[in-house]
Amino acid sequence: MTRYDTPQTRLRAVLDRDSNAAGRFCYAVRTTGIYCLPGCPSRAPRPENVEFFETPAQAEQAGYRPCKRCRPDDPTHRDLASARVVEACRALELGAEHGELPSLETLAHRAGLSPSHFQRLFKARTGLSPREYGQAVRDHRVRAALEDGAPVTEAIFEAGFGSSSRFYERADRILGMPAATYRKGGETLTMRYAVAPCFLGFVLAAFTDRGVCAIELGDTPEALAASLRDRFPKAELLEAGDELAPLLAEIAAFVRHPDQGLDLPLDIIGTAFQQRVWNELAKVPHGRTTTYSDLARAVDAPKAARAVAAACAANPLAVAIPCHRVLRKSGQLAGYRWGLSRKQALLDNEAEE
Repeated sequence: MTRYDTPQTRLRAVLDRDSNAAGRFCYAVRTTGIYCLPGCPSRAPRPENVEFFETPAQAEQAGYRPCKRCRPDDPTHRDLASARVVEACRALELGAEHGELPSLETLAHRAGLSPSHFQRLFKARTGLSPREYGQAVRDHRVRAALEDGAPVTEAIFEAGFGSSSRFYERADRILGMPAATYRKGGETLTMRYAVAPCFLGFVLAAFTDRGVCAIELGDTPEALAASLRDRFPKAELLEAGDELAPLLAEIAAFVRHPDQGLDLPLDIIGTAFQQRVWNELAKVPHGRTTTYSDLARAVDAPKAARAVAAACAANPLAVAIPCHRVLRKSGQLAGYRWGLSRKQALLDNEAEE
């Protein structure tokens, strides 16, 4: 973490418009009589004219007036970084609604930053690049429209896709199935599933033609099957017989011995951010743990620990995506989709192997 406790580091923060330093100190310009927060989009001052203060009150006691652009005397405007990102998110949401996402250069210009600086700032706050955020907004809009029963073509254009071809290029990633199938709650989608005992109770594995789409842990076969039906109310769910027995046995063995790996194709769909979190989770070695904060830093989103936790909670593949290896910074267990007792059992099992 950057420290802003010397004149040199503070001056660099001012000249670089480093909004991460906002709230750590303020600076005044002798030639204008105005004081600002680091990150202010006003023209960079000459170094010899800059004076530093710990608080806005100290700057005002020295006779300086608050800047009307960054408003350092107003606590609600002191986090310039967050304010700029919120403004950019609104611009992207509005652009998605009207079918044209603003460019990185446009967003950076509005924020008074260079494109590269703004890209880093936006990603640090949201965990996504501006482009990924805009795509996620459009993806959400088209999913919501299809779930409401809108015709596919209408949903595509209402969501802001400029053409149907652009949507269909990404349809599998957005929906995980054809758009018409998604619109009908999984209707025409065939999914085979099977349940078997495992050392954590029962494990359900569901398969599409592409691979394993769900690995769920639970107390009873009936509860696991009901949960799968809730996710895909109109899909054709077929309880498999002996034909899936070898695959199910492999998955049940994998739950007990995850260090042996799972040599099966996976059919997993998530947002861009979820995919990044899940990819990093897969890198956590067997028998080791990480924290939500460390995971957030690993995906270049150090301030998005809560979003990382949400991505872990959305994981559809128990153990295969090892979200059980993520702990609080204190080392305590945090929430686990399949129950804290199972999370502890998985960690204990890995520690013994």
